[in-house]
Amino acid sequence: MTRFVQIHALTIYAPSNLNRDDTGRPKTAKFGGAERLRISSQALKRAIRTSEAFRSQLASHRGERTQRLGDELRAHLIAKGQTPEAALNIARQLAGVFGKLKAEGDANPAYIEQLAFVSPEERQSLFALADAIASGAKKLPAKTEDVVADILRKTDTAADIAMFGRMLADNPEFNREAAVQVAHAITTHRVEVESDFYTAVDDLKKPSEDAGAGFIGELGFGSGVFYLYACVDRTLLLKNLGDDKALAAKAIAGLVEGLATASPSGKQASFAARSRASYLRVEAGSQQPRSLAAAFFKPVRGEDLFASSVAALTDVAAQMDQAYGKCCDSHYVMNVAAKQGALAEAIAFAVKE
Repeated sequence: MTRFVQIHALTIYAPSNLNRDDTGRPKTAKFGGAERLRISSQALKRAIRTSEAFRSQLASHRGERTQRLGDELRAHLIAKGQTPEAALNIARQLAGVFGKLKAEGDANPAYIEQLAFVSPEERQSLFALADAIASGAKKLPAKTEDVVADILRKTDTAADIAMFGRMLADNPEFNREAAVQVAHAITTHRVEVESDFYTAVDDLKKPSEDAGAGFIGELGFGSGVFYLYACVDRTLLLKNLGDDKALAAKAIAGLVEGLATASPSGKQASFAARSRASYLRVEAGSQQPRSLAAAFFKPVRGEDLFASSVAALTDVAAQMDQAYGKCCDSHYVMNVAAKQGALAEAIAFAVKE
């Protein structure tokens, strides 16, 4: 069985601000001595997880990342007839398996301090146990540790937990090592962040009043050809999914389609930066994975940055094969500009064992 599936993509984004830093400017990175636009791996993974492609492929096999699970459980128990005090007590005792809860005096005492990644099966077990305690069929445990094994799972029904991993600090035996690695995307070329100075007009302002704007602001943006890279450890993915090969195939299909078609949500109303990959190179093999980011260590230049980026990526892949031996057993290329390949065929290649 092929162990690793690697996906290399080139996606062109028009002026946009898909992923902001703490000042609201587009994220950047220095690479090869030149400033590049950057999209964080966290933003890319969320875009993939929440994409229509991922949802349609995996349906009920997606987890939820939330702090609010305990509060939802509390509301569920109140709706079932429990007093607010009893509902909160049960919710805090059970939801604590996913992490430390807010203090009892907090405005949201059933919230978990950190975001917890919860599978559908774990959620179902949590609510079923709460219902059993509320009905008297089971006793409320003296401490949260007593119900950990009743709620948490070591294998997943949630493909995104199996793919992107999770950490439960208080119950590390139920942690999940990520089977998918996603790199920060960077532009293949040098970029300078530009500024958009804009105004907003008060629609109810009368002509007799001053001519000034109702609001003024500034927004950073940039554009370019982004290199995206992801690697799937199929062996680890199968382990995380309890050897469910059909679900693993759907997960890989959702990843490839999501990476090719989904965009981060930042400032979409202002820029409509809905783009799709113009180039995909999907590789399969058991050799040690490697990114092809070295192709862009020297910033790409010229009038056609996309064509130059494709050429640089192809050259470095061939150079690595020459230096190290074949770095993958086989690969599939989709190039929209060259009318080569198709996404459906790239997905079929990726899921093939």
